[in-house]
Amino acid sequence: VHLVESGGGSVQSGQSLRVSCATSRLTYSQYCMGWFRQAPGKEREGVASILRDGTTSYADSVKGRFTISQENAKATMVYLQMDSLKPEDTAMYYCALRPTLGYTRCPLEPSFYGYWGQGTQVTVSS
Repeated sequence: VHLVESGGGSVQSGQSLRVSCATSRLTYSQYCMGWFRQAPGKEREGVASILRDGTTSYADSVKGRFTISQENAKATMVYLQMDSLKPEDTAMYYCALRPTLGYTRCPLEPSFYGYWGQGTQVTVSS
């Protein structure tokens, strides 16, 4: 499985950005995909996750501002729409995948996921 993030960039506080994660079309009957971020000197943290059936989970710090979504046509795409960005959202953003069964909601713990992309940088200036 190869995950490729794109869409990062530099914006000002209050602006929006959408990052994307692309992979070949997933045929697993169930999977979790998540977005994570890591700022310099900090641990990687979960931002949002989505189950194949569309069930989503969000970190408290981004609820109401970020939206995760997916498409599963010729390729599988997972998006993270980030609105009302704040300087503290500045980080490298990674997407991750775990094929899984039996979960009704995808965890936000990085250790749960086995496949990772290379990351895309998001910088928010005040």
